[in-house]
Parts: sequence; C-alpha cells; structure tokens
Amino acid sequence: MRLNLKRTIAAAIGTVLLFGTASAFAFPPKPTPIEPSYASERASKLLSEIRAENVALRVSAETLESFSGQQQPSWRTHAAHLEQVKAHINEVGIRTAELQQIRDRALPWQQQAITEVTSHAARVATSTQAALVYLNENQSHLFAPEYANHLTNIADSSRSMHQSVSKFLDFERTQQRLQRLQAELELAPD
Repeated sequence: MRLNLKRTIAAAIGTVLLFGTASAFAFPPKPTPIEPSYASERASKLLSEIRAENVALRVSAETLESFSGQQQPSWRTHAAHLEQVKAHINEVGIRTAELQQIRDRALPWQQQAITEVTSHAARVATSTQAALVYLNENQSHLFAPEYANHLTNIADSSRSMHQSVSKFLDFERTQQRLQRLQAELELAPD
C-alpha cells in the first residue's frame, strides 16, 4: 500500500512538471532582434570558421578520393576517413544553421554566401551519408563505381565550398580595403 502511494505521488509530480513545462514549449520566447552590424560581423566570423573547418574536411575528402582506382586500404580506413568527414561537415552544419538564423540581417553578399555555402555543405553531407551507408552494407566492394562516385562528390563539393567561401571573404577584404582607401583619400563613397 505504501509503495503504491509513493508511485502515485511521483506520477502526480511528474505530470505537474510535464504540463508545467509544456507551456514553455508551446509558446517559445520571441527571438531578440539582431542588429545588422552584429549580424554582418557574426556572419563574417562564421564564414571564416567554415573556411578553416573546410581545410580539414578537404584533407579527409581528398584522401578518400585518392583511394578510388588504386589498391585500396581496408574498409576500416575508409570508415575512419568518412567519420572524419562527417565530424567536419557536422561542424560546418552548426555554423550554417547559425548563419541561417541571422541571414535576413546580413549584408547582401553575405546572404548569397550563406546560400552557396549551405548548398555545398548539403551536398557534402548527403554524399557522406550515402558513402557511409554503402560502406556499411558493402565492406568488400570498395571498387564499385557507386562508392567511388560518392567519394568524388564529397571531394568536389568540399573543394567547391572552399572556393566559394574564400571568394566571398576575399570580396569582403577588398571592400574593407576600398573603404580604408576612400577614408585616407577623403573621397566620398559612390
């Protein structure tokens, strides 16, 4: 009897806690407005972090790509490199998710960069997932064209992402240099 009473009380407390917190989920707080200057600075920082993460991603991706067409290492080696790619693309994914949140307050060139980087990252993620699934199901068929295509897509998309983000960050540096020169020469901007 005493045991049933304890269970009933515990269940009642759990129900109250569940329903008490449910209203917080039903009505999440409104996001605080982000200042455009903060959004622009944050977007540039995130793009720089993505480029840095992409360097390590490309090393793993290009190593995987080099495995196709030659005497291949074991499936465990493939799996280890795919896991590295997965870890790097997940880090890129965290940053692109934050970029998506501030996208509307970012500068137009940053909005375009966010779109392109997100697209490249999605292709890397999709190909990585497909390669992992293939590898788990076909550990002894590492010469198959389907698997080689996944590895090539991972490498190509990671290279494209790097080139894209680098061009946008170069554009930003060029704009900043132009603004400094205009200020030094006391020229009015266009």
